[in-house]
Amino acid sequence: MKKWLLAVAVVMFALPWATVTFVRNDAGMAICLLLFFAVNPVFAILAGVFAGGKIQTRWSLPLITAICFLAGTWLIFDPGESAFALYAGLYFLLGMAAMLLSYLYHQKAKQ
Repeated sequence: MKKWLLAVAVVMFALPWATVTFVRNDAGMAICLLLFFAVNPVFAILAGVFAGGKIQTRWSLPLITAICFLAGTWLIFDPGESAFALYAGLYFLLGMAAMLLSYLYHQKAKQ
């Protein structure tokens, strides 16, 4: 779980910060779009799949992922921007759906 929390911090805080800090102009915007529409949703799904393996102890991982995304974007970009809250909600739903499906898969595999 500690490795996943570190991964959450890297993906949701460090990658946007590095993009804003080191990449300029249109390339920075393109990388941000790639983060918002590809990297973050895939990461949220993977976090949900991981959480579904031991749902009793990892159930909070999709929530932590969404909260860290929201905190990171509000710190780095525009505090209070409602679009980021919408993205965080979608990432949370993706993570929870993946967690549920992973949990059901693991339960079926045990039988």
